[in-house]
Amino acid sequence: MIILGISEGYHDAGVTILNDTEIISASHSERYSRIKNDKWAAPEQLVQADTIAYYEDPQLKNKRRIFAGQSAVDCKTEYDVYYPHHMTHAAAGYYTAPFDDCNIIVVDAIGEFDTVSIWDNMTMIKSWQYPYSLGLLYTAVTKRIGYTPNCDEYITMAMAAHGEPIHNMEWLLQENNHKGIDSLFPSACSKDLAASVQQLYENKLLELVDLCPKKNIILMGGCALNCVANSKIKGKNIWIMPSPGDAGSSLGAAALVQKKKLNWTDPYLGYNIDREVNPREVVDQLLKAPTGVANGRAEFGPRALGNRSLLADPRKDVKVIVNTIKQREQFRPFAPAILEEYSKEYFSGPMNRYMQFVAKAKHDYKSVTHIDGTARVQIVEKENKSILRPILEEWYERTGCPMLLNTSLNIKGQPIVNNEKDAEAFSKQYGVKVF
Repeated sequence: MIILGISEGYHDAGVTILNDTEIISASHSERYSRIKNDKWAAPEQLVQADTIAYYEDPQLKNKRRIFAGQSAVDCKTEYDVYYPHHMTHAAAGYYTAPFDDCNIIVVDAIGEFDTVSIWDNMTMIKSWQYPYSLGLLYTAVTKRIGYTPNCDEYITMAMAAHGEPIHNMEWLLQENNHKGIDSLFPSACSKDLAASVQQLYENKLLELVDLCPKKNIILMGGCALNCVANSKIKGKNIWIMPSPGDAGSSLGAAALVQKKKLNWTDPYLGYNIDREVNPREVVDQLLKAPTGVANGRAEFGPRALGNRSLLADPRKDVKVIVNTIKQREQFRPFAPAILEEYSKEYFSGPMNRYMQFVAKAKHDYKSVTHIDGTARVQIVEKENKSILRPILEEWYERTGCPMLLNTSLNIKGQPIVNNEKDAEAFSKQYGVKVF
């Protein structure tokens, strides 16, 4: 049975194709259209299917949009069935998780009316509705400090480490933050605003965790990408599907058709660049300059995990160089990818294969360490299917260093490289060798 799961029409479209419980493909639409956060599915992603499942109730979504003073949006998708927005978030986590019995916490800006929900397995037990919204407030602060809402929230998270949480923002959770907060805090420092909303989010997330009695916790929704907050959770087994936002809900919608656990093995589910890459040649280049890798199937999710990555030598002061290539702010940190067997020697704290937590650095490699001494670590296991594992092994054999700087193969405001044509264009335009 071929099932096509679609999330589109509003923000960050995605498409998932299932054959029963096998994930055939899952990808963000922006990578095909080259339009950042493209809201419509790309034709290349669509196939003939037995069932087309949509990620929310379009009529209820438009009812809420009108209630909030926004315009209604025509849903172009032809679908056989739809599921509530938060249910598809929860399902994307539950049907890919390594455990069955769990609580699920979904936190996002807003779907139809729900903004926060708690689940006992796939049964919702508590929810909060618009205008209360942690995600919408975080987005409003992102806009207030000069960045693009529903796009640059990760910059707000990075900036928070540079400021002080001196502003009370809790009262804003009950406001209609669709209109923004640009008139508030007129003399406030952007770094302090970022720190204040980050602290509020962390506190509220821990309150939600306290409402969950089970040992196993799934975090979903766009806010599940807040790795700093995720790291504050103690004493729980945590699963976050690597694409927890709206695009990932395409997987949840597809999974809900059969309500069976999916055969999840890794997030390499997108477009396949099928070419041989010699790790030794990659390392030869890495010893000279930052180097791109675009090989194998693209990662499902917003973070590069080795198949669409820009790599660099973390032992050198390359932060300025790489931020310049990517046209990013110089205060923004980079993440290390490290051979799993050496991870505890160099870091302490929560770490996983998907860069979803931060750990304290036990080394002096400044290029992969944030101002607060932490790093968003990607551990690379021996069974990892990315080209990153053999590259790291070759790198370690030749340098004695078990890690590389790993960031996404794109520049700020553009989608990550998807296919061979994108890789060639990136190489030519930015002077980076891409394998």
